Amino acid sequence: MSTEEISDTATAELRLSILGMSCAGCVNAVESALASVPGVTSVRVNFADHSAMVKGYADPELLTQAVKEAGYEAAVMEGFEDPEEQEELELQRYRKLRRKALVAGIFGASLMAGEHLNWLPEIGSETGLWFWPEIALITLSILIYSGWHFYSGAVKALGHGQANMDTLIALGTGSAWLYSCVVIDYYDTLPSLAKHAYFEAAVIILAFINLGTALETLARGKTSSAIRKLIGLQPRTARVVRNGEEMDIPITEVGLGETLRVRPGEKIPVDGVVLEGHSTIDESMLTGEPMPIEKTAGSDVVAGTMNQIGSFLFKAIRIGRDTALAQIIKSVRQAQNSKPEISRLADKVAGIFVPAVVAVSILTFLIWYVWGPDPYLGYAFVTSMTVLVIACPCALGLATPISVMVAVGRAAQSGILIRNGNALQAAGKLNCLVLDKTGTVTEGKPVVSTVEALGNYSRETILQLAASIESGSEHPLAASILAAADHKQLKLEKISQFEAIAGRGVIAIINGKRVFFGNKALMDQKGVKFTRYNNKLEKLSASGQTPVLLAIDNEAAGIIAVSDPIKKDSATAVQLMKSQNMRI
Repeated sequence: MSTEEISDTATAELRLSILGMSCAGCVNAVESALASVPGVTSVRVNFADHSAMVKGYADPELLTQAVKEAGYEAAVMEGFEDPEEQEELELQRYRKLRRKALVAGIFGASLMAGEHLNWLPEIGSETGLWFWPEIALITLSILIYSGWHFYSGAVKALGHGQANMDTLIALGTGSAWLYSCVVIDYYDTLPSLAKHAYFEAAVIILAFINLGTALETLARGKTSSAIRKLIGLQPRTARVVRNGEEMDIPITEVGLGETLRVRPGEKIPVDGVVLEGHSTIDESMLTGEPMPIEKTAGSDVVAGTMNQIGSFLFKAIRIGRDTALAQIIKSVRQAQNSKPEISRLADKVAGIFVPAVVAVSILTFLIWYVWGPDPYLGYAFVTSMTVLVIACPCALGLATPISVMVAVGRAAQSGILIRNGNALQAAGKLNCLVLDKTGTVTEGKPVVSTVEALGNYSRETILQLAASIESGSEHPLAASILAAADHKQLKLEKISQFEAIAGRGVIAIINGKRVFFGNKALMDQKGVKFTRYNNKLEKLSASGQTPVLLAIDNEAAGIIAVSDPIKKDSATAVQLMKSQNMRI
């Protein structure tokens, strides 16, 4: 199929949700099916979150059809999925698997305890003639309830000439049940050592595997929380201005070039450029910087960041999958989908693992049947079933993708974006680490670090006046100054004629005196001379502190500096890394 023949719904990159995968063998089957679709250039299947990333110009319908023909279910995932809905679905799956494990576990444990304590009748006894057939029927019903998804998966795989983890589970538990039924029906003709039922083994196997899958589902839900939190940063609706009227519409309906209104306390819905208005925006989710950034006409704004004090209009320049937030989410997902060298090795081994296990099991049965001691049939069955059972978890194929996802998810929660699996694997060989400051070594929350009194004023007076005037302000630094005054138990003075000057500071009357509190630009505007203190201001700025100036009746009175304090555990963390022979 040429690119001209492909429908308009084709895309350069699609993310599919895959249902029915149970092991690395399934991953290979899905990748092969998707890669065979015309127009596909690359495929990456993520077993950890049951999704596939397909690149190329392929028809989405052909992609989903190819997956279905391979024995699995698929659906195109458009835009951002609802994080709460995703979490609820994972929780429902966990609870369902837990119930299946509990039912099989209680029955299996009861049988094991009864047999160990000699409470169960012998199979050939008068009581056993009615007891064990009933146990066989109960076991069958539990196998269907707790293991139907394994048996149906094995049948689907067989229909496509494949074998997977479901194949091993179905063979192991199914043969245990069938053999036990043979023991009941032909008890008198079997050798004494072969007269044993394995009903408890069949259900206990299902109990353990369902429990393991449930815990894996729970872990997958937790490790995906980083992406869910990122998705949750984007609001569901946006306020657009159309034909002079403001209206709230779903985020998916926002078009390029549209004018949007953002009010105080709202998140920015899409990337854009401010048209009119003034505000400060918390961009820490993007930059890690604790200080909100002032925005005026011409400033860029980014989706997912939080507007703080002002209302403004902006023009949408990037929407949907093109926003910075969408690209961050894409980067995290690509890292979770990526396969380091060790994972590729695991996939190669897992691809032949299941057929090899089945072959070894059959060979084991034949060896014990032909050369084994009496009862050779019993030994042959037990040994061949053991081979199948111990291979059921298919751990090699599961552990690597899950561990990559856990590591990438945990890193994303800590603000570290890992771009691919090879980088993760290479991190184990690091010998030099470069740390930035904000949010890594520091807290990421500004606090008052320096209070300098000038002239005849005291530091308490300077802090008291600054806190009093900031009590009427919505400036990002106000909270840290008020917190410092509260810590010193300073009483705030009454203010009047309060005035906020955008981008510069605030002015008010306190106890009959005119007080200015702001940056150097405010002082220059009002003719307050701080020139003699330039060296002090430069030193504060050079040490990572933000100085704010205070003047009383047009005279320099004090300097308050706000900084981002070092975390309590930063020094310990650096020492630990140095102890591992890392250069920091």
